[in-house]
Amino acid sequence: MRRPKKEIQLTTYDELLGLEESPEKSMNQVMEIELEKLHPFKNHPFRVSDDEKMDETVESIKNYGVLNPALVRPRSEGGYELISGHRRKRGCELCGKTTMPVLVRNYTDDEAVIIMVDSNIQRENILPSEKAHAYKMKYDAMKHQGSKGEKYTADMVGETAGDSGRTVQRYIRLASLSDGLLEYVDDNKIPMIVGEKLSYLKPQEQEWLLEGIVNSNIFPTKQQAEQLKECSANGKLNQGYIYAILLKKENSKINVTISAKKIGNYFPETYSKEQIEEVIFMLLDKWKENREGVADAEDTV
Repeated sequence: MRRPKKEIQLTTYDELLGLEESPEKSMNQVMEIELEKLHPFKNHPFRVSDDEKMDETVESIKNYGVLNPALVRPRSEGGYELISGHRRKRGCELCGKTTMPVLVRNYTDDEAVIIMVDSNIQRENILPSEKAHAYKMKYDAMKHQGSKGEKYTADMVGETAGDSGRTVQRYIRLASLSDGLLEYVDDNKIPMIVGEKLSYLKPQEQEWLLEGIVNSNIFPTKQQAEQLKECSANGKLNQGYIYAILLKKENSKINVTISAKKIGNYFPETYSKEQIEEVIFMLLDKWKENREGVADAEDTV
């Protein structure tokens, strides 16, 4: 297989950013660099797993070598920071290689972020958490570069992967979720639309919710996520409300069971299971009354 010309590789990256090539950026040569001198990109959002795809990468490197040089930039503390090529580096490690061909460029932080995201975002099977953090990084970088207007910037962020600006904004909201809740989104236990609403909860409230999910094994629905978001916005969300909303019976035929020992940690030791349930559903009824009162007030306006 014929190796692509270096000039073509350089043009591709410059066109990606819309940059003008300059002597300061271009070093015009591919170098063999020791793997130990190649460091991962700071806060790299994409996972590098030893999966079936990695097996294919390893096999390709064994048979043909690294056909496409990685892209790196010099680090002030020594060595080089990988912009693209994290999987190729891992493949080289698994092959027992000690060096890898790289193209060295002097990109700014924002330029490097944009290239790093765009060179990975079209991969198959990208997790929501990966896309969320990647889009957030690219969005911030483009804002630093002076892109005008949130929607305009969001549209540009998703252009490489074919995502609309609204889709990009939804993924960026997911980046505000705690790691624990975002993992449930990755595992399809929390739908993306639900995760987007939960992202508006304060960090402490998200921790309470995560604990409630673990204790009850109940995941919030879209409607419940909206209720949690509204309570948070009104400053009324606490652990009691979270449990009340999670335990709400959407259908009288559905029986929800929860360990009194787990939930009892939030009540006095003298409370019985019946007393705990009574308090929880009293809180829920009170919350529903408040909602109905707000709705009635809105109808009279």
